[in-house]
Amino acid sequence: MKLLIAELLVKLAEKEAESKELVAQVEALEIVVTALLRKLEDEQRQEINRGICEALTTASDGASADDASLLHAYIDKLLNHPRY
Repeated sequence: MKLLIAELLVKLAEKEAESKELVAQVEALEIVVTALLRKLEDEQRQEINRGICEALTTASDGASADDASLLHAYIDKLLNHPRY
């Protein structure tokens, strides 16, 4: 039983490390995309927004309403209300 608990704790620690790495990757991508968007002219930025909205509509066709809503919220945050 102790061995099983130890193995579960090791797997949990591995998953936590993977999760932290994914969070760091996402934050790095957010910083890069935000920096790139800030370098664009308004017209270019609006064109990108339109393209993303079209792609998002297509991508969310097969997704659940909750997943589509979450995706819309994250994209809106990234494009219109960036952290950096």
